Amino acid sequence: MILEGIHQRSIKRTADGAGACILDQRELPWAVTWVELRSARDAEIAIREMWTRGAPLIGATAAYGLAMALAEDGSDAALAAQYALLLDARPTAVNLKWALDKIVDAVRPLPATDRAAAAFARADAICDEDVALNRAIGEHGLALLRDLHAQHPGRPLNILTHCNAGWLATVDYGTATAPIYLAHDAGIPVHVWVDETRPRNQGALLTAFELAGHGVPHTVITDNAGGHLMMTGQVDAVIVGTDRVTANGDVCNKIGTYLKALAAKDNGVPFYVALPYTTFDPNTATGADVPIEERSGEEVTHVAGEGGRIRVTASAAANPAFDVTPARLVTGYLTERGLVERVGA
Repeated sequence: MILEGIHQRSIKRTADGAGACILDQRELPWAVTWVELRSARDAEIAIREMWTRGAPLIGATAAYGLAMALAEDGSDAALAAQYALLLDARPTAVNLKWALDKIVDAVRPLPATDRAAAAFARADAICDEDVALNRAIGEHGLALLRDLHAQHPGRPLNILTHCNAGWLATVDYGTATAPIYLAHDAGIPVHVWVDETRPRNQGALLTAFELAGHGVPHTVITDNAGGHLMMTGQVDAVIVGTDRVTANGDVCNKIGTYLKALAAKDNGVPFYVALPYTTFDPNTATGADVPIEERSGEEVTHVAGEGGRIRVTASAAANPAFDVTPARLVTGYLTERGLVERVGA
């Protein structure tokens, strides 16, 4: 990621190597604040309260959280208790459990005194792998964007994205944004329509912040503008990330993704989902089996901005954080191994 002109990762070890350092995403884009996590409880709070977010980055944060817990107590009892604490932080993104399971697999055969070092090493490896996976997604996506641009020469390629699936949601590059960054760097003229993504506005606050830092032309739009833009020929492709793809190809992503997929289908706009293998869940049959996180209604009734928080309605509010896009609406899946096109798309 390019942050304040410097390329760096969105999570890193503290200077003493005993904790993890993350960006407090609640403060962006108004302030760049790094927060040190020093315990599993710190990591759990950061995940649950969305100081940090995005399926791959949640997994990395939880992995470091479990390593920090084992540094305090390497016993089997502590391992089980802190695993459960972190797993419960957010239910929908599958990367959280995947990363915790990788730490458990790495430390279970070891004596208690050796577990923390092994856990930190495995967490470091998870982060390194995430960067490599996302870079590979970007390379395969770059080929796709080259082909799309060849179909629309003489003007910028217009990509619509929803929520934030960039480096703020991963360790680096992002999933849906990786092809965009690589295309921009390769000289392909790209313009991004950025959904605001109510209620937490991850698009307007985070994706726009990222794209601006990288110099990618973009425009923030209301969540309901995408259908109009597609109908009027102003979107060449939709690329989104995902928190979980089930065995049948259903896509669980930030609320509002399903409506974009419907509009794309109706207007003949290709709809792509970018994900690493860590976000594929072969053990869950369909999207109907995924637990959908219901967050506080206050995220809907209040809006945060540069001047603080204001209340926008006095009524009660429901706040499902994710929806499911059926596989039949997906044109293809951008993975680290290449583009997987849906059969019959």
